[in-house]
Amino acid sequence: MSNWKQLSPSLYHQLALGQAYGVTDVGLVRKSNEDNFLVDEELGLVVVGDGMGGHEGGEIASANAILAMRDYIRAFIQSKNDGNAPVAAEHDPDATWSDETMPAVITLFDAVESANALLYSQNLANNNGGGHGMGTTLTGIWQYLDKGLLVVFHVGDSRLYRYRAGELSILTRDQTLYQQAIEEGIVDNLPARNLLLQAIGPTETIKPDVKSHSYQPGDLFLLCTDGLYGNTPHSGIEEIMRRTHPQSLEQSCLDLIELAKEHGSRDNITAVLVICNP
Repeated sequence: MSNWKQLSPSLYHQLALGQAYGVTDVGLVRKSNEDNFLVDEELGLVVVGDGMGGHEGGEIASANAILAMRDYIRAFIQSKNDGNAPVAAEHDPDATWSDETMPAVITLFDAVESANALLYSQNLANNNGGGHGMGTTLTGIWQYLDKGLLVVFHVGDSRLYRYRAGELSILTRDQTLYQQAIEEGIVDNLPARNLLLQAIGPTETIKPDVKSHSYQPGDLFLLCTDGLYGNTPHSGIEEIMRRTHPQSLEQSCLDLIELAKEHGSRDNITAVLVICNP
């Protein structure tokens, strides 16, 4: 019996950044949903995760990793408010992040590592070490300060898109063997698209991509799992984003999921839209 539970309800969430709405769907083929998402209004945190490891394993992985990240960030904010936040700068001596962004970047590195340590220890406890066992992708945005930069964190092949001034951009890089082969100029005998270079949980160490991005009024962000974009034309996603406005986030999420199904998605499908205040 599945214990899967959607972490955040599908309703309008009010962030300092703007409005957010998310939908996750089991899809056309799978018997269970291993995707999950979180929108935490208080923290300004939005995360999607695509779990793997079979029925129950994948759904546990995505939920546990997302909640571990949230708890780590919440503890950081609490300690900062109490005046006890740790000062850490060991991650990247060549970094040129601003003083404002550096604590958020470091905290996200540590939060992802915390989530990975939790899942990895659970895999070891279940005799699933050595790259086996459950795992999950994690992709999200965090606005550390009101009106501050967005910090994007990413492990795996879920994606963050941004629609701005009529153009849809992908702000994350798929961490897959397929993407690596494409970048190396390989055109024949490409690997399967879903073979991940890294995920949260299977290995002891992890290297998340963490970057800061400025945003503009009216920017529209889409966080999604590969069940949404895998078979779906970029132009189809772009068209739905083009007609999205603050009052239509719910309908646009549903339209995106329907679009993925129309194009033969065989996976769970998750779409979370965030539209910046005008």
